[in-house]
Amino acid sequence: MESLTALVFSSGWASGVNAYATVAVLGLIDRLSDTSTIPDALARTDVLVISLVMFAIEFVVDKVPVADSVWDAVSTVVRPTVGAFVAYQFAGDTGGVDQAFLTALGGGTALASHGVKSGIRLAVNTSPEPFSNGIVSTAEDVGVITVVALAVNHPWVALSVSASLLIAGILTVIVLWRVIRKAWRRRRSTTA
Repeated sequence: MESLTALVFSSGWASGVNAYATVAVLGLIDRLSDTSTIPDALARTDVLVISLVMFAIEFVVDKVPVADSVWDAVSTVVRPTVGAFVAYQFAGDTGGVDQAFLTALGGGTALASHGVKSGIRLAVNTSPEPFSNGIVSTAEDVGVITVVALAVNHPWVALSVSASLLIAGILTVIVLWRVIRKAWRRRRSTTA
């Protein structure tokens, strides 16, 4: 149960950043290796095709300022739901309370990391140059793929990485929004 909790937390964090990449990576790992850790439902052909197509769409949309924020707004429902679904799949037949706890942990972690991602991306979109959005988006994609791959074989290491990234992300959102608010106030005072 303990390593399952670490796996669920990590996959929940990853789902909150990029749900489709999370499902695709888990499904591909299950298909390409003989791990029994990943539920077979994530490696079904239809699930893999849909997750890969949606990941490709998100990969492009997520690099475009403003379009990424619209995508994030729509994903406010999708990402936590996928995080909870993946956690539920991992929980399998663990039983009522454990299954409910793991499902809530996956969905809750996905919601938290989605909030961090959305907050950071809104702040990055205020930047006048066009490159930071693509850089941040690519870093997110690499982070999700790395954490998910790590979670399958080293769930505790993945938990440490994803928890650290979540905490760092929360602190980054706080700092960025303070800086942006100061800049807005300064701008208002100079135009008034």
